[in-house]
Amino acid sequence: MKRVMIMLVALISISGFAQEQGGSSTLEQLVAKLDSVTTVADYEALEAQFATLSETDEQWLSPYYAALCDANIGFLLEKEGERIEPYSDRGLEQLKEARARIDTATQRKELAEVYVVASLLYRTKVFINPMTMGPKYGPTAGKYLELALNLEADNPRAIYVDAWNKYHTPKAWGGDKGLARQLAQKSLALLAKEPQGVHPHWGIRENKELLND
Repeated sequence: MKRVMIMLVALISISGFAQEQGGSSTLEQLVAKLDSVTTVADYEALEAQFATLSETDEQWLSPYYAALCDANIGFLLEKEGERIEPYSDRGLEQLKEARARIDTATQRKELAEVYVVASLLYRTKVFINPMTMGPKYGPTAGKYLELALNLEADNPRAIYVDAWNKYHTPKAWGGDKGLARQLAQKSLALLAKEPQGVHPHWGIRENKELLND
């Protein structure tokens, strides 16, 4: 019932955007909003709006951003593992749709972005129960990050995820907080050169949080 209500609100909200925002597209408005949300409730509402838009918009970006919202929710709920699985699963379904809309032979950068979020979503599955889910989904998260970096070595979001992994992994298992900070700085430098718009440009806030930890 909660999910149905969120989707209904999303549909009403999107209609409002279309009427109020003149020359700006609904996708532009939603992406701009994504840059400032911080709570589970906000991400839930925004994920529903992206998912609703995806039903009429043929771009890969709508389901991609819906999946990103689910990944962000999973990270916010890291200490509440029992709540994460529905978001992880829904995010992976959205990401599957995003990938289906990409020409994987020619859109290498776009595919790299999808793999970055896949890595995040599989990491949230680890959060559900690190002892039992870690051995299964940790390597999968790592595999998708490797795929992203192979497609686009200077993708700042892939570099951030690499930094996050190294920062939060114990030293005995290959973690390195010093290297993680270097990678976060590199990611920030690359992000400073990226244009704003509907294409993925997130990562500034996340890198700064890591560096300020």
